[in-house]
Amino acid sequence: MGKTIRFGVSLDSDLLEKFDKLCDERSYQTRSEAIRDLIRNMLVQKEWEDLDGETAGTLTMVYDHHQSDLAQKLTELQHDYLDIIVTSQHVHLDHHNCMEILVLRGTGERLRDLGAKLTATKGVKHGTLNLTTTGKNLE
Repeated sequence: MGKTIRFGVSLDSDLLEKFDKLCDERSYQTRSEAIRDLIRNMLVQKEWEDLDGETAGTLTMVYDHHQSDLAQKLTELQHDYLDIIVTSQHVHLDHHNCMEILVLRGTGERLRDLGAKLTATKGVKHGTLNLTTTGKNLE
């Protein structure tokens, strides 16, 4: 980890007031910690843009398990991506609805591709791909 550098930031007073309110709502102890998080988030976002870079994430889907052959289709798609699926969890939400959560690690391109295919499968009610970083380039 590098040495700490102090720098000044000029902001409009209305913007600073909104930022301070957000810091309070998110329980940041200082503005500096909030700004560090914003910078990290931007760096992670930049990593996602690199389709060849290593990325991690979760894919969450909700679907009706009574829909004909849906579970089988989802399983077959997942078998095409075994190289990026670290683990999965299946949760019964109610009599009809299931939630499946996949933990993923691989290139951004592969994660996005799997996410698009699974969430676009007929019968998936909702799906969200949340990408993050493996943390290698963050300190």
